[in-house]
This record gives sequence, C-alpha cells and structure tokens, in this order.
Amino acid sequence: MNKIYITTSIPYVNAAPHVGFALELVQADAYARHFRLLGHDIRFQCGTDDNSLKNVRSAEAAGQQVRDFVNANADRFERLGGLLDISNEEFVRTSRDPRHIACVHALWGACAGNGDLYRKAYEGLYCVGCEQFYEPSELDDGRCSEHGIALETIREENWFFQLSRYGDRLLELVETGELRIVPAHRRNEVLALLRRGLSDISVSRSSERARGWGVPVPDGDEVVYVWFDALANYLTGLSHGSDPTLSQHYWNGGQRIHVVGKGISKFHAIYWPAILLSAGLPPPSSILVHGYVTVDGRKIGKSAGNGIDPEGIIQSYETPDALRYYLLRHIRSGDDGDFSDDRLEAAWSGELAGQLGNLANRVLALLSTSFNGIVPPVPDNEFVEVAARLPEKVAQAFDAYELHVGLADIFEFVGAANRRFTQRAPWADAKALLGDLTPEDRKATAAHLGACLAEQVFGLAIIARCLLPFLPGSAAKLHSRLGIPSPRLYRDTLIVGGVKAAPQAVLFPQRAAA
Repeated sequence: MNKIYITTSIPYVNAAPHVGFALELVQADAYARHFRLLGHDIRFQCGTDDNSLKNVRSAEAAGQQVRDFVNANADRFERLGGLLDISNEEFVRTSRDPRHIACVHALWGACAGNGDLYRKAYEGLYCVGCEQFYEPSELDDGRCSEHGIALETIREENWFFQLSRYGDRLLELVETGELRIVPAHRRNEVLALLRRGLSDISVSRSSERARGWGVPVPDGDEVVYVWFDALANYLTGLSHGSDPTLSQHYWNGGQRIHVVGKGISKFHAIYWPAILLSAGLPPPSSILVHGYVTVDGRKIGKSAGNGIDPEGIIQSYETPDALRYYLLRHIRSGDDGDFSDDRLEAAWSGELAGQLGNLANRVLALLSTSFNGIVPPVPDNEFVEVAARLPEKVAQAFDAYELHVGLADIFEFVGAANRRFTQRAPWADAKALLGDLTPEDRKATAAHLGACLAEQVFGLAIIARCLLPFLPGSAAKLHSRLGIPSPRLYRDTLIVGGVKAAPQAVLFPQRAAA
C-alpha cells in the first residue's frame, strides 16, 4: 500500500471562485479517487490563501473588515468543493487554522537555523496580482505579463531567503525526475529558469504595508511574505510544527503530489522545494501543472470581468457531473482550454445522456423484459476483451497526466458499444421469441439475445468502474442500475452469478495495492 498525499493550490480569496479553479479541484479529486480505488493510503487537501495583500486591498475597496471579507469568500471556496463532490479530507484556511502559525514558524526556524535567512534593504518592482517582485527585464512594456497591470515600487528592509544556494540541487532534482514536473513543456520552463540562475527572495514584508494582516515573523514586527506563508499550508494540514504524526506518515513516508496552475508553477517547483530542502524536509514528488480556462481565448480571472460562476452551473444541471465531465474531458489536462455554455450542454446531453445514458436504458430495459433482469453468461469474444482492457488504458492516462485521454478512451468504447448493440439488433431477437419458433430456433435466438445483452452489461460494468474517479455521482448511479455495489477498490471483483450481476472481473490486477 502506497502512501500518497495530494493537494490543490490555495487560491486567493479576493473574490468569489470562478470555473477556472473548479478545473484544479476536479483534476486533483480524480487523482485522489483513482488512487483510493487502487487501495492506496490517500490524504487529499484543499484550502484558501487568506493572507495575501490583494485580499487586504480588495477588502478595503469593498469597505469591509479584512477578516469578514476573507471569511465570506473563503466560505464560498469551501462550499464549491462540496458542490463539486470533492473528496478532500482536509481544508486549510491560512488565516484561521490554529495549526498554521505554528507550521510557518517551524519552517522559518528551520531555515534560519540552517543559515538561509538574512536581513537586506531592498527596492524592487512588485505585482500585487502575482504577489511577486519582478526584474525590469521580466516585464511586458513595464507591466506584469500575467495581469497586465503597472507594478509598484517597493522600498523596504526585509528578511531574505538564500534561494540561490539551492539552484544546483533543484536542477539535479528536476533533471533526474526525482522532482517530476508534468507536462514536459512546464518542466522545460522550470529547467530554463534554474539554468539561468536564481536570486535570493524576500520572505517578509512590513506590517504597515500588510495592514497587520498575515502571519507575524517570529520575534519581529513584520509579517511573513505570502508565498512562504501560503506554501507552508501543505504542511499545516499535516500538523507540522504541532504534531509530527501525520507529517511523518504522509510527507516523509510517501509520495507528495501538488496540482497547480501554470501561473504559479515557479513557486511550487523552485521556491517551495528550496524551502523544504533548507528545512531538512523532502521536496515534492510530482507537480502536475494545468493550464487556464479561457472564454473566447481570454484567461478567466476574478479581476478580468469574465468569471463564470461554477455554483450556477452545478445548480442548473442539478449535478456536479456535467461540469466535472466538461472540465476533465474537453480541456486537455496540461493546457489551456476554452469554456462555453453551449459546448457544456452539448457534452452533457450529447455524450453522457445521448451516448452512455441511452445505451444503459436500452440494454437494461431489454434485459428486464427478456431475462427478468438476470444476466446470462458472458461470451468470450473480442468485444469483452476490449472492455476488459479499458481500465488499464484509463490508468495509463492517469500515469501520463492526460485525464482527457482517459475519458476519451471510455467514451470511445461507449460509442463502439452503441454501434455493436445497434448492429446486433437484439430487440429483433426479443420480438422473434414472442412468435412461433421451432425449439432449435428458439434456443439459438435466445442464446444470441443473451450473449448480446450479457456482453453489454459487462461493458457497462467496466464503464461504471472506470468513471468512478471522474464522475462519482453518475458512476454510482450506473452501478446501482446494474445491481452492483459501487466498489471502494478497483481490485474488488464484480458480483458473480447474482440477479442483475455482471460476471467476475478483476480490474487493475497488476496495479492494486497488496
């Protein structure tokens, strides 16, 4: 049994969540569900970044107290997880989780004890949107290329972290794959930054500029810079700095997977591993980097005025699976992808209801009228063999961070099953059995009908299993319609010989945990 710790990034709560963050939630959730179904020991964490300066400024612009403003928006992010059927065990809010200050201070103390923190007067160009200092050469006509806004000139004396000390070690980790970054083009971007050389980074800001909001620097009158503070959340949920049990079990003892957007990949692939190395902790195992959700080719953003409310979508379809399906299948896992209501509706009604729903309805209705819902023996043929290979194809898509390919493989098989069902026309056999047939013809017709329905039920059972990480609600309903308990592990066998039961089939046999 492998121990695997999976996290989403923690979004700023300067506004309500939009559909772009829903993409990250459902991707991470699909991985957590996939690994649980393989029998592994999984811990899955989400949360919110409450302590950023942009939260403070947004609260001021709204004329609200920062804490009230942050709590209201953080509530919406946490609620979105529930609406999307996200299966996280932990949700960390960095402004109010009692473990967070202890965790940040433990990391700070470890880095200081290793000689990696020092004081320095500094003047630089700062983007509040990115919460990051930039060099003039990194700007696009003097503006942040990510947010398109002019930068502020900041003059302070801050604590700095010796990021430059860890460049060679980080380069080695990424080049060897010990720190896996996917897709490959995101890995190449990180490698280019590392080969260019790293500069030390500020890890504190004045309390005055932060309006006193944030985690205080130990024994100082400043607050911890938002990225040092925010990145520590991955250990906060494991009670690092207060109780070593979970941290030892999941962080030190297992795989560590972060699912993040491309705009913050540098912080997770460079800053965060360096901080961990300084603190004597293992770096992440894998960083899965997704792209942006766009509308008409423009990135969706809280400040861009083109945000799409995921809550409204979920409520209009009365299920999270419509949105989950679109984001997981019709947006390539590691790339940008465009969103529209029309394409969402076409995907839901045309593919899920039109293909899978229609197939299940036709097969199960005919099974009920012809065989009283009891599944005949499943034939040994090429269609059944293709169905049996489908789970491994889906597992390979997870391995490659190509969830869209996994769902495409599933629905390619759904399409093939529909075509085969139509070609074999089992309703004609059912109608013939109601007429006058010789005993030999009746036996042959019933055998043909039974084989056709049995292979389809077998295929539907495989489809239901494969859909569990992607569309947990729809998959559970399909299991129920087939009379098969929704499994907790892929390695569970299907029910053998019972009413409405598919025959025995072990899925992912070579991947299941011992």
